[in-house]
Amino acid sequence: MAKRARKTKMLITFAVLAVAAAGGAVAVTRTSPFHSTPAPQAPAAPPPPVGVVAATVKSGDVPIYLRGVGTVIAYNNVLIRSQITGQLVKISFQQGQQVKKGDLLAVIDPRPYQAELDQAIANRDRDQAHLENAKIDLNRYTDLAKQQSIAVQLAESQRAIVDQLVAIIKADEAIIESARVNLSYTNLTSPIDGVSGIRQIDIGNIIHPTDVNGLVDITQIEPISLIFTLPEANFVPIQELLSHGTVTVFVDSQDGKQLDRGILNLIDNQIIQSTGTIRLRAEFPNKKHLLWPGQLVNARLLLDTRHDGLTVPASVVLQGSQGAYVYVINPDSSVAIRSIKIAQISGGQALIDSGLKANEQVVTDGQYKLQPGAHVTILHGRAAEEAAAQSALQAPIP
Repeated sequence: MAKRARKTKMLITFAVLAVAAAGGAVAVTRTSPFHSTPAPQAPAAPPPPVGVVAATVKSGDVPIYLRGVGTVIAYNNVLIRSQITGQLVKISFQQGQQVKKGDLLAVIDPRPYQAELDQAIANRDRDQAHLENAKIDLNRYTDLAKQQSIAVQLAESQRAIVDQLVAIIKADEAIIESARVNLSYTNLTSPIDGVSGIRQIDIGNIIHPTDVNGLVDITQIEPISLIFTLPEANFVPIQELLSHGTVTVFVDSQDGKQLDRGILNLIDNQIIQSTGTIRLRAEFPNKKHLLWPGQLVNARLLLDTRHDGLTVPASVVLQGSQGAYVYVINPDSSVAIRSIKIAQISGGQALIDSGLKANEQVVTDGQYKLQPGAHVTILHGRAAEEAAAQSALQAPIP
């Protein structure tokens, strides 16, 4: 009886639980339609346009240059040395002064050389007097010989004395000329137009012909030349240019400032095989004296002028694994990547061979924030300047 009662109780308990579970299932089934469907969400807002600085592709005549590095060389550099020994008694120039050909630079004490000249003149005058007296005797002896009053040999001997004195006077004239030359050497003058360097000897010192440094050096500044090198592959185009006329060469400082404009004089007669380059020489008027001997400068040889050439600022051009490219702004203000070919970059401008068209807009600043298809807004004025400054700080280091 007890076992049957416990079994009956368990069956009742299971029945109650089954009814409760069934009721819960019904409740869940009734409420699930209200909770299983998610609430609709609003579409995501598009990202705001990126502020960039833009430029327009320009068309016009674009010069094409060959670029090289060279050294400024003076056409003439003269070391002023003395031809004689003597004391410097006068200095007539300032160091660094521009002098003209024939300008007096210094004076050596002329008195010893003036005395030599005076002595040579006196000797000539003495010998001239002896010659005049010998000629008178020769005339008298000649007449007496004709009258057979004296031996003919005496007249011939007198003629020899006259000839000897004539030769002595010629020697005297040569000595006089030598003395005059030495006296002229007491005035040291400039043989060329140029600029004086640092003076090596001060007034009061004895100057010698053997002095290694001389008195001063004079360097020609106007005109001046430039010797520069270019790859030997450019030899034929340059030779063709020279055969057709004048070839223009520009010279720039290391920071890109144009210093002067000149013409190509010559191509050296040999190619430097060790470096595969050719040497060229150009001449510049150098009126402003911006070129100085020994100065290291950049040379630009004008090879050609491309008409209707397309140019963009050099900051537009980016480099990728496939080569150079730019961000082009489409009419709907989106951007796209465009591969380009560059002919040259000069003066902050890139000459484009292909990939762009005139009047297209390209991004010059802010490219690092862009992806293809992104929309942009073009900044102007102060905003463009601030964006450029910010880009310089935030752009990734190459």
